[in-house]
Amino acid sequence: MSSSRTTEDTYEAQNDQRLDELHSKIRTLRGVTTDIYDDAERQHLTLDDTGNAFSSLSTSLSQSSRRAAQAFGLSGAGGVRQMRIILYIVGSLLAFWLVWKTKEIWWVSESA
Repeated sequence: MSSSRTTEDTYEAQNDQRLDELHSKIRTLRGVTTDIYDDAERQHLTLDDTGNAFSSLSTSLSQSSRRAAQAFGLSGAGGVRQMRIILYIVGSLLAFWLVWKTKEIWWVSESA
C-alpha cells in the first residue's frame, strides 16, 4: 500500500509541475497576445492619422488649383482659352532661346 501511495504522490507532483509549466506558457501567450493587440491599435491610429493628412492635403491642393485657375482666367465664363496660354508659354520659351543664342554669337564675335 505504501508503494502505491508513493507512486500516486509522484504522479501528483509531476502533474502539479506540468500544470505550473502550462500556466507559465499561458501567461507568456497572454502577454504576447496583448502586445500584438497594442501594436495593431498603434498601427491603426497611425494609418488613420495618415489618411486624415492625405485628405487634408487633397483638399488644400484642389483649393489651390482652383484659385490658380481663377487667377489665370482658366475657369468661368470669358476666361482665356487653354490653347492661348500654351502658345504664350511656348512663344516665350522660344523667344528666350533666340535671345540666348543671339547673345552667344555676339560673345563669340567680340572675343575673336
